[in-house]
Amino acid sequence: MILSKNNLKNIKAAGVPENIFTLPEKVLQFGTGVLLRGLPDYFIDKANKKGIFSGRVVIVKSTSAGGTDAFTEQDGLFTQCIRGIENGQKVEENIVNASISRVISAKEQWQEALDCASNPEMEVVISNTTEVGIALVETDKITDAPPSSFPGKLLAFLHKRYQAFNGDASKGMVIVPTELIVDNGIKLKNIVLQLAQINSLEGDFIQWLENSNYFCSSLVDRIVPGKLSADEKAALENELGYTDELMIMSESYSLWAIEAPNEIVAEKLSFAKADSGVVIAPNINKFRELKLRLLNGTHTFSCGLAHLSGYTFVKEAMKDETFVSFVKNIQLQEIAPAIAEGDVTYEMAAEFAGKVIDRFKNPDLEHKWLAITLQYSGKMKMRNIPLIVKHYEKNSTAPELMALGFAAYIQFMKVKEVDGAFWGTFNGHDYSVQDDNANWFANHANNTDNASLVKAVLSNVSYWETDLSILPGFGEAVTAKLDLLNSGEIKEAIKETNTQKV
Repeated sequence: MILSKNNLKNIKAAGVPENIFTLPEKVLQFGTGVLLRGLPDYFIDKANKKGIFSGRVVIVKSTSAGGTDAFTEQDGLFTQCIRGIENGQKVEENIVNASISRVISAKEQWQEALDCASNPEMEVVISNTTEVGIALVETDKITDAPPSSFPGKLLAFLHKRYQAFNGDASKGMVIVPTELIVDNGIKLKNIVLQLAQINSLEGDFIQWLENSNYFCSSLVDRIVPGKLSADEKAALENELGYTDELMIMSESYSLWAIEAPNEIVAEKLSFAKADSGVVIAPNINKFRELKLRLLNGTHTFSCGLAHLSGYTFVKEAMKDETFVSFVKNIQLQEIAPAIAEGDVTYEMAAEFAGKVIDRFKNPDLEHKWLAITLQYSGKMKMRNIPLIVKHYEKNSTAPELMALGFAAYIQFMKVKEVDGAFWGTFNGHDYSVQDDNANWFANHANNTDNASLVKAVLSNVSYWETDLSILPGFGEAVTAKLDLLNSGEIKEAIKETNTQKV
């Protein structure tokens, strides 16, 4: 038995109200990816089941329909398996998501997508077309079927809507991109306006486009690995009593922060009332700062240290209380105090840090430390160098835990080039290094002592865009940690640094 509308009556745990399938289509979504299904569509489904939003999603996918489609077979239904740790307690939930009304292929059914513009109930556009999806393609024409880029498709839809409702200001859309770029809403709006000019569209439409539509920047934060393993899926399908080709898994933590300029937008995004994970605010910078520094920044300070310690997965390292202490201490004693200013309070940062610990401990996520080291230098520069600088704006002594994380970065980056690829070796184990700065380390790391290497790294102003070697005591602290790591005393280095911070 497959998961479908007709079979729901035989699936006791589905929890899908009968009226769900009669709700109007209110959302046009560009993308079928697991992040959209696991986060925005999750919130919409939850709101619908509570009788709050009362609207379903039409998905426009970029690929061809190509024969029998699982979305069609299953009437858009899919199982979302939520797994995680919250407040130290394991969370395990399986829900049947009924938010999706239908899926349209842009290549083969573009007219159907345009027809959605004439639906008076349609109010919201959501997208996740990857970071490269929000880009200007100057040759894009809205008369193409379809336009090649996402902004081109969006412009064609909005122009069609303008025509369908004779420029009625109340029929503008709320547009919420979720692509992982800063100010995604602002950038998308600017590109759409540029394309409108390039396509020589009428001035009245451009005014309507700019003034009657709301492009809202947003930040999404939820790990959605996607499909379960074949064995896990088979076991769960046996337990649930049905098969599901669209089944996905996500962590329990969820955040969708949306930058909304007024109450009109908030009302149209009423699904936010169903879950505290949706935050609508005039400014979402504080949520970005918390995520960038306490989640991403902690990952970057920790990944080299964890890999050198012999851990493959994040969840493995989080079973080691010494390592957990390092993660907690660097968050609460160094990162949180550094970012506590303006809209971000220490208490807010500490609360977010606790959730990060739970997420790191999630036993159902196969998150590899080595994957986190991808473009290690770039991540260190963007996420953590500002933290080190912020620390010194408030303190005159070295941040010992940050120094240990930075020393682990240097140790990890002691690479050699072999046939055009870069490899590191530690405790007899080789590992691949994929980093645009690897060539610099290959030329510097293996022909000098630790103190000289640290000096060279910290004073590389052309890369860091600041001279880290002038920070009081930082070079000495990093060198001392690197000496310990270089000798193979990883856990001793962690214990010693933890003790220094207690």
